[in-house]
Amino acid sequence: MPTTAVPSIQPPPPATDTDRAEQLGRELDRLRAEVLAARGADDARYIRTVIAVQRGCEAGGRAALAVSLLPPAWIAGTALLTVAKTLENMELGHNVLHGQWDWLGDPGIHSTTWEWDFAAPAAAWKHTHNHLHHTYTNVVGRDRDLGYTILRMSPDQPWRPFHAAQPLYAALLAPVFEWGIALYDLEADAVTRGRKSVRALLRDAAGLVRKAVRQAAKDYVLFPLLAGPSALPCLLGTLTANTTRNIWAHTVIFCGHFPGDVQTFTEERLDGETRGEWYLRQIQGSANIEGGPLLHLLTGNLSHQIEHHLYPDLPSNRYAELAPRVREICARYGLPYVTGPLWRQYASMWGRVLRHALPSRQGLGGRDAPVA
Repeated sequence: MPTTAVPSIQPPPPATDTDRAEQLGRELDRLRAEVLAARGADDARYIRTVIAVQRGCEAGGRAALAVSLLPPAWIAGTALLTVAKTLENMELGHNVLHGQWDWLGDPGIHSTTWEWDFAAPAAAWKHTHNHLHHTYTNVVGRDRDLGYTILRMSPDQPWRPFHAAQPLYAALLAPVFEWGIALYDLEADAVTRGRKSVRALLRDAAGLVRKAVRQAAKDYVLFPLLAGPSALPCLLGTLTANTTRNIWAHTVIFCGHFPGDVQTFTEERLDGETRGEWYLRQIQGSANIEGGPLLHLLTGNLSHQIEHHLYPDLPSNRYAELAPRVREICARYGLPYVTGPLWRQYASMWGRVLRHALPSRQGLGGRDAPVA
């Protein structure tokens, strides 16, 4: 009798890189949804506690510096003001301006109303950082934060003779980091490339001047004058606090973006990029700093830079619980999860600065690390 042919069962085609990226994206989206659903009173209590601590440290620091002719008062006041400025810049300003706390509906902790204790105007910083940097992370030619237009941090960036001195000016940038960022946010280089009008540059420069005058007047004129006989030590204490905060912010930002194992990308990587592939680029283009709760707080939880780049608008206090889950996902997908103690990331970052101060042997087609 005739037989009926039984169709053979074909194995599914092997997953492509795009398939795997989309699977990765779905897993990371699920983590995001979990945190969004879980936000509540504990998160609100956290950010309001940090605000209270920051304001208490600032009030105590200013009061101590008002009588800082006494050396113990100067030390205490400078230390308290340094902590206050670090908390305001890292855990409050940076994260509030990302919209991490907009869901509370509190106009006092909202990305549209917050103006931070930093030279760069909030609106300018939100454009260059929130939009350009977080959208085009480590894409040469699109992410201006990749070297801040003055440092060469990838072999895909053309070498110029002035890059030979970049170890020097990278170090000089640290103590004046807030002022360097403020000038960088003007995007003067965009004018020469036709991406920004001269009129827009002048408008932004006027905004920067207004902000800079307010900052300088508050820190270096008003409070020293209020200190009377302690005016000079008050001024020096405030200058020390600002400088220390700048060096710390520079260290944290550079260690989260520029260790040697962090990858950079060419603009071709953006062609048809899916959400999953965007997630993949954030993981490959960021690095974490290992440490305890105090370190995480003082870095604004940017010690979890990978998680921040994946979820820039989630509450920063949630990054610590997300980190082991993100790391486990990376392990399953065979992805690098660049992490290490501060000293190691700092040394690796300076290794990168030194390495790219010289012309690349591979030329413009070279890579710091292969793209998975």
